Amino acid sequence: MSALPPLNALRAFEAAARLRSVSLAAQELHVTHGAVSRQIQVLEEHLGQPMFRRVGRGVAPTAAGEALQRAATEAFATLQRAVETLRRPTRSPALVLGCPGSILARWMIPRMQRLQQELPALTLHLHAHEGEFDPALPGLDLALLLGRPPWPAGWQVHTLAAERIGPVLSPQHPSADALAADAAQALLDHPLLHTASRPQAWPAWAAAQGLDPGQLRYGTGFEHLYYLLEAATAGIGIAIAPEPLVRDDLRSGRLIAPWGFNETGGSWALCLPPGASEDARVQRLANWLAVELERAGLSPEH
Repeated sequence: MSALPPLNALRAFEAAARLRSVSLAAQELHVTHGAVSRQIQVLEEHLGQPMFRRVGRGVAPTAAGEALQRAATEAFATLQRAVETLRRPTRSPALVLGCPGSILARWMIPRMQRLQQELPALTLHLHAHEGEFDPALPGLDLALLLGRPPWPAGWQVHTLAAERIGPVLSPQHPSADALAADAAQALLDHPLLHTASRPQAWPAWAAAQGLDPGQLRYGTGFEHLYYLLEAATAGIGIAIAPEPLVRDDLRSGRLIAPWGFNETGGSWALCLPPGASEDARVQRLANWLAVELERAGLSPEH
């Protein structure tokens, strides 16, 4: 049986291949750029072939590198899950659910009382997460997120509903009455609130409406969707948002959505990390979330 490459070399390679950058791999692993480069060299010498090729300022794995990266990512995710299990030798009575802060604040928390009433035996610990999820979902039993395939290798994915987005504004917005009576093209005359976490939301919506995304005018930007929607409800401007996150505001009259919502090709999904064992609580939660999304006006994907 041939010897495996050194673990440090595999770890450095996997991070650089996944992130397509030696510098970003160094940041993730808390080592220097040179240390990652040396470990990759050790791996290539061990295997007798190159694992990367240069692409602009970054790197991309060769065909052999891609095959090894898929195997390494899945293997490290499985190891991470095993370590988390060992750190919790007895089964926790609570499921740790991670989700973006905007989903947590505007959708999950307002529904926690109903969740407790309808699934009294289920206990959740909610964890706000910003940015990309680590493929191993460390510290989490599952994650509720908006996304689209391909999902990280090994994830167990419960697809709950299609994602739909649309423009929303407060009835107190200075142009609310005129906009509500006009076609979607009227938005081209207004500066639009936008967020760094979803830079393609407005262009994708405009294209779905048959509008030229290049004619969109952008106003105030926000780091997170939660603050974007708070600004919209305050009458500061016109935002774009996933339908469930604003459905309660639409029903209460705090926001209006004159042009409705369009599917993006993405999905609401409940995702489990690689190696997660079967748990009846997860299926009950997935079923409950799907029903809640239907209550918000969404139809499950088929």
